[in-house]
This record gives sequence, C-alpha cells and structure tokens, in this order.
Amino acid sequence: MKRPILIHPDPRLKKLADPVADVSDTLRVLADDMLETMYDAPGIGLAAPQIGILQRLIVLDCVKEGDGPARPLVMFNPEVIARSDETSAYEEGCLSIPEQYAEVTRPAEVSVRWMDRDGNLREETFDKLWATCVQHEIDHLDGKLFIDYLSPMKRQMMTRKSQKLKRERARA
Repeated sequence: MKRPILIHPDPRLKKLADPVADVSDTLRVLADDMLETMYDAPGIGLAAPQIGILQRLIVLDCVKEGDGPARPLVMFNPEVIARSDETSAYEEGCLSIPEQYAEVTRPAEVSVRWMDRDGNLREETFDKLWATCVQHEIDHLDGKLFIDYLSPMKRQMMTRKSQKLKRERARA
C-alpha cells in the first residue's frame, strides 16, 4: 500500500527515530509499503520518518532501470560502522523536498551494519551512489535532511520553495 510522503517543513522530519526492538510481521508489511511508495514516487531511498513513522527503518534500491535487476534493500536499525577519508559529491534530492537538488559531499565509501527483514544482522560496504543514498537515508533517522549540509541562505531558499509547494498541494 502506498503511503503519503511528508513534505518539508514538517516537525516529524526533524525528530530522532526509535530503534526497532525486533522485526515483526507489521514492520515487514511497513517495509513492503515503503518500497512500493519509494518505487512509485519514483525514488531510490525512503526512511520511515518520511511517512510519519519514527522507527529506524530505511529502504533503498540504487539500481537504475536497464542496469540490471532491482536490488531492494530493507534495513532496520542501520548504522555506519566505518567511513572512508575520501569524499565524493553527488547532486542529492529528497522525496520530502520535491523537485529540489543540491550537491552534497559525503564519505565516498561507508560500511553499514543493519538487521534485515528476517532479523539477521548484516554488514556491507557501499560506494558511489549506494554510499550517498544509504547515508542520506540514515540521516533521516537522526532528524537530518540533505539541506542541512547547505549554506543557511540556500537552505532557507529551498525551505521556502518547499513551503510554497506544500501550500499548493494542500489547495489541490
């Protein structure tokens, strides 16, 4: 089931998400709903706070159409356990800040530990777009948005555009 995505500014997007104690059927359904919502948007990542649920759960799939089979990942309690000193810059966007993009510099490679949908502990090292995406989504769990990496002026400008879009959608 597709879920509505919160649009910035929304106070729930700035809150710290709670850890998942153990993976239940309810949380697995939530993860499936999040994947459906993300693919429909369309996007490459989605965090539970973006649909108003303050749980440490993210979904992502950075395989571009035509580059091979989809690789949906569901991560409960994801945490970065190592990061490279080398950085890379990507133009990031966010489903909660529609139609706005800005270059953000992050570690080029990160190792992440998480619990999968069966409750098993997993670890993997990500690079390129996957590294950017997983860091972006984990930031959401900590109440941080990609615009928080920008200058105050640019952040304020993007927030105003987002507020305007939110008002227009509310009227529609």
